Amino acid sequence: MPLCADDLRTIPERVFCQLREAIVEGEIPPGSRISEAELAARYGISRAPLREAISRLAAVGLIERRPNVGARVIELSAEQLIDIFHVRESLEGTAARQAAERMSAEAVDRLRETLDDHARRMQQEGGHAYFQEAGDVDFHYQIIKGTGNGHLIKLLCHDLYHLIRMYRCQFGMRSKRGPAALEEHRAIAAAIERRDGELAELLMRAHVRASRENVERILCGI
Repeated sequence: MPLCADDLRTIPERVFCQLREAIVEGEIPPGSRISEAELAARYGISRAPLREAISRLAAVGLIERRPNVGARVIELSAEQLIDIFHVRESLEGTAARQAAERMSAEAVDRLRETLDDHARRMQQEGGHAYFQEAGDVDFHYQIIKGTGNGHLIKLLCHDLYHLIRMYRCQFGMRSKRGPAALEEHRAIAAAIERRDGELAELLMRAHVRASRENVERILCGI
């Protein structure tokens, strides 16, 4: 999903992007009630564009509407997060295979440059924190976009993408899996560069599975 460039935003688009980031980064916590009056005052807008933004947030799964309760920020249970990881393992494995077959040489070069940047930033954070920003600076996003497969892009870059980012922001930085995850990313990128789709899929599946198992240890105590 594009990152809402300032010069392209309508008011509802701008508010949608601001609210989306506030939810993903935890500024508006999970389970929080959405008050139109409060948000309209905060962003200095009328209720109409705010309602449009809230409807879009509900469509991407970050807000849920409940009868007699109103709109609230989604609360993901441990079980729901694990379910998302199972879906990711299958779909992102397919994406890695297709990226190996379809990704341009220039896109592969950008992927490697991204990982070099991630390594530098992780070192600056003490060697463990490995948080990726949204959009084109996200390793997984680049691979998915590199497939050119509109169905995979919709499922992973629109329907699940910000739910996954929400997890990364609010839980992922607590993990010490940073160095291992970076090396797994490098191995996947190398397989894509060699155009070895089978290996790229196996490595991506193993990478997402390791992330899921880490989440299970953190959130489920297993």
